[in-house]
Amino acid sequence: MNTVLTDNVFWVGYIDWPVRDFHGYKTVRGSTYNAYLVVDEKTALIDAVKAPYAAELLAQIQARVPLEKVDYVVCNHAEPDHSGGLPAVMRACPNATLLCNAKCKDALARHFDTRGWKIQVVADTEKLSLGRRTLQFFDTPMVHWPESMVTYLVEEGILFSMDAFGQHYASGFRFDDESDMCEVMQEAKTYYANIVLPYGRPVAATLARLGGLTLKMVAPSHGVIWRSHFGRILAAYQEWMVCKPARKVVVAYCSMWGSTRAMAEAVAAGAQALPVEVKLINVDATHDTQIVTEVMDCAAFAAGSATLNMGIMPRMAATLTYLRGLKPQGKAGFAFGSHGWAAKGSEEAARYLDAMQMKPVREPLACRFAPDAEVLEACRAAGRALAEVAQRA
Repeated sequence: MNTVLTDNVFWVGYIDWPVRDFHGYKTVRGSTYNAYLVVDEKTALIDAVKAPYAAELLAQIQARVPLEKVDYVVCNHAEPDHSGGLPAVMRACPNATLLCNAKCKDALARHFDTRGWKIQVVADTEKLSLGRRTLQFFDTPMVHWPESMVTYLVEEGILFSMDAFGQHYASGFRFDDESDMCEVMQEAKTYYANIVLPYGRPVAATLARLGGLTLKMVAPSHGVIWRSHFGRILAAYQEWMVCKPARKVVVAYCSMWGSTRAMAEAVAAGAQALPVEVKLINVDATHDTQIVTEVMDCAAFAAGSATLNMGIMPRMAATLTYLRGLKPQGKAGFAFGSHGWAAKGSEEAARYLDAMQMKPVREPLACRFAPDAEVLEACRAAGRALAEVAQRA
């Protein structure tokens, strides 16, 4: 496995092949926790790994330099998948000074006992000489935590981009041009949709601010390192951060006895009458990670739920709660569903869509028990209305 970014700059992270859950995000292809070692007159470690894998990180560092020769440890982000290994690193590297911004210093002190650590707070745009090479630090607040920053290796044009441009993607290859780019881009999209989506404005501001840097390589904290196809992921980010809609309709439903499913299928059939992409999703059989990834770039969305206990179906409530928190922008949509004596499922689903500021294409479409021909035709008409929105995207 090639772990050399350039002369005396190495990947020293950990490949987490079996991980399948990242606080609710389904990581179907595992992940990596990327850390990087810059060896110069002074040696700097850029980020750490999750706590259980600190020994592997230290072994990789020691294969390059003695641990007592590590002068600096940079913490770009205090989330434990990056910082969890820091207590072990700081114990094992007695001469190391931890570099972070002021907000990160406070966050680390709330995660760990940092009283014995040598910590140096670095300011936005501050530079630090390692000898022949220079580190420069840029604060990137809310991309995606308040204390986030990125580190730039000036002479080599390498941006250690923290979570930006990352993917939860375990692979025996470290670089984009060694990897299956279809898989990489799909995982990058899934990562953005499930983690970065609410922070479109800070991402846009950060990209504009860093746009003047010479970038020969972008090394994120998860997934492959971008050295040949950075333009591709940058173009994708520029679309994702504004939720640029595709000509796509997503119909998600949660049924009890098949009636809401029949309505959903009719909505999808109506949308398919026009030349747009249509995705019909049973939320009982699909993880929210995948649902959000599909919704992120759709132009129109319909949510269908049967009524249970005078409310929305629990699984649909979970999906819409997750989606609401990620704040997808610029969608049109409507709610629908079958019910018995009260149309509470579709009504509650409509309130979720309203909270997400989805432009309604019609009022909630509800029917009592099994849909008849008239209701199914109304569903098909609603589907065509969604597709007309998507056609204009």
